[in-house]
Amino acid sequence: MNITYVDSSLDMVYSDAEGNTQVYNLGDMAWVLTSTALVWLMIPGVGFFYAGLLRRKNALSMIFTSMLSIAVVSFQWFFWGFSLAFSDTAGPFIGDLRYFALRNVLDQPSIGSARIPSILFCVYQLMFAAITVALAVGAIAERGRLGPLIVFMFVWSTLVYDPIACWTWNANGWSLKMGGLDFAGGTPVHISSGTAALAISLYLKPRLGYGSERLAYKPHNTTYVILGTTFLWFGWFGFNGGSALSANIRAVNALIITNLAASVGGLTWMFWDYRIEKKWSAVGFCSGAIAGLVAITPGSGYVGIPASVLFGFCAGTFCNFATQLKFLLGVDDTLDIFASHAIGGVVGNLLTGLFTQHSVAAYDAIADIPGGWLNRHFIQLAYQLADSCAGLSYSFVVTTIILWAMHYIPGLRLRADQESEIVGLDESEMGEYAYDYVSLQQELGFSVNNELGAVGGGREPDHHKTSKGAESSVDQEISG
Repeated sequence: MNITYVDSSLDMVYSDAEGNTQVYNLGDMAWVLTSTALVWLMIPGVGFFYAGLLRRKNALSMIFTSMLSIAVVSFQWFFWGFSLAFSDTAGPFIGDLRYFALRNVLDQPSIGSARIPSILFCVYQLMFAAITVALAVGAIAERGRLGPLIVFMFVWSTLVYDPIACWTWNANGWSLKMGGLDFAGGTPVHISSGTAALAISLYLKPRLGYGSERLAYKPHNTTYVILGTTFLWFGWFGFNGGSALSANIRAVNALIITNLAASVGGLTWMFWDYRIEKKWSAVGFCSGAIAGLVAITPGSGYVGIPASVLFGFCAGTFCNFATQLKFLLGVDDTLDIFASHAIGGVVGNLLTGLFTQHSVAAYDAIADIPGGWLNRHFIQLAYQLADSCAGLSYSFVVTTIILWAMHYIPGLRLRADQESEIVGLDESEMGEYAYDYVSLQQELGFSVNNELGAVGGGREPDHHKTSKGAESSVDQEISG
């Protein structure tokens, strides 16, 4: 297949102050702008998905955490994040401060594509950085403090995300030069965030009552889980399709296989769960859909449509069974972030090495790669494995160092105290609630009926009285 794109009225000729001209394609710019908005929507989607899986006393803090990641990383990306990841004078591991505070980042051609300006590429990649942080910090669920978390977000994105993004996507990065293929973030986004979540969970230690009936609860709001999955699935079209950085057939192919992998992943996970519970689980379906999306991410611009079915099946299977690792390791990975994102990312990277085709990459009439095992380029699997192992080990080690360095700085310990955990982070950290009218006392071990009786006549309980009652119940739980 030979594909050629010609100039049209959609081309824009830009001249700078020195008289240099650059041609940008308005169609490509429009698609990347749209994709930027789609990926932004994924970030609150992460918050809703995570919040729905938790107890209601911690729901708002988890949604708020995802919004914090947008704000903190937006500043970090402006300050030096973009320069550290994508400066064209970068080394094999990390960039320099050439574009500090986005200096000279506007109309020049981007490092990703000469068809769009650098500032557009910058804001698009910002969304990837922000959602990676949102995924990772979900590990603080029900036991992490928000104040120190803000510091952690800034430091982690600088020391972990930016170097991995540089070596994966920057033209000077060691993995890209080696021949590693990662179209939309298998290692920088998913492996790094999933492994960081494991490190955070190990550092924070289990929640109170871990392994007992006290934590044998079901997700408090399955509607939130479905809503979050909807935002994620919808936004993933911009996540993978937008990574083509152009409105072309390669982007269309990425959209199709993204949707197909998510569909197969959701069905696979749901069927695996059905064999045990004999119930059709919405949570299982949503978990599998996200696992399928994670796995197809690195290969979405390299593999053909049939291969995406295998990506979805393998992700739904391996990630489902990987949820048992936390019990073997004794780690309270509350939201199974390691199983879904780190394992899903590794699965996607390795399958990319097997099923990458040079003909698919050439759909944009630019990319020229040797392909994977289907093209008898067998070394590609080793490249993918090396990149995956590097991402896993680097993220885990550096995240652990960051956490323990903060641990010994006054005021920056990430672990909430026992009283805050019992009351819930919504009250202890924020003083606000996802459901202000709902009594918290049932989750503190008291009967809702008793509360209704105290208020009188079956009337709806006064949430202000509930909050006061919650404070007294904390003492009972601690002393008991």
